[in-house]
Amino acid sequence: MISLVDYGAGNVGSVLKAVEYLGFPSEVASTPGQLERSDKIILPGQGHFGSMLRALDERGLLAPLQKQIAAGTPYLGICLGLQALYEKSEEAPGVPGLGLLQGTVLKFKALEKVPQIGWNQLQLRRGSRLFRFIPDGSFAYYCHSYYAPVVPEAVAVTEYGETYATGIEKGNVCAVQFHPEKSGEVGLRVLKNFLEM
Repeated sequence: MISLVDYGAGNVGSVLKAVEYLGFPSEVASTPGQLERSDKIILPGQGHFGSMLRALDERGLLAPLQKQIAAGTPYLGICLGLQALYEKSEEAPGVPGLGLLQGTVLKFKALEKVPQIGWNQLQLRRGSRLFRFIPDGSFAYYCHSYYAPVVPEAVAVTEYGETYATGIEKGNVCAVQFHPEKSGEVGLRVLKNFLEM
C-alpha cells in the first residue's frame, strides 16, 4: 500500500488523486500503524517547516516515518517534504529536520519575487530513476519561499535567483521541490517513476 502522510495540512487530496489516476492502490495515512505497514510513503508537504515537523511529532507520525525510511521503505518528499530531509531551515530556527541531507534550507533573497509561484525549468544533473524519460529543460510547477541547497544527492536543480536542489535521490529516499500533481505530464511521469521503483 502507498501511504500519503496526513499531518493536518498540505495537499494530500490532490496528490492522492494523481496516484489513483496512475492506477496505484493508495491511502491517506494519519496513524503510526498505517505508516508501519506502508510499501511506499509520500509526504506532500506544504506550509511551514517547523509547523509540519511539530505536527508530525504530535500525531505520533515522526518516529514511524523515520523508522520506515531507515528500514528502506521508498520515500517521496514533495515541496516541504524535500526541505524536511535537511538538517534545519531558516524558516524555523531550533526545529531539527530529518537530517538525511547536510545543510540548511534558506530563504530566497530579494533578487526575485518571493515566493516563487509558477512554472520553472528542471536542469537534470545525472542519470536518475526519478527523472527517467523526462527531457532536460522540462517545466514543473513551483510554490515556495525557501530553497534547499545543492548537495551531492541532487539529481536536478532549478534557477531562481539561486541555484537550488529540486530533485533528490539517496538510496530509497527521493524528493522534489516542485508539485508533481500540478505539473502536467512531467509531474505524472515523476510520480509514476517513483511508484514503479
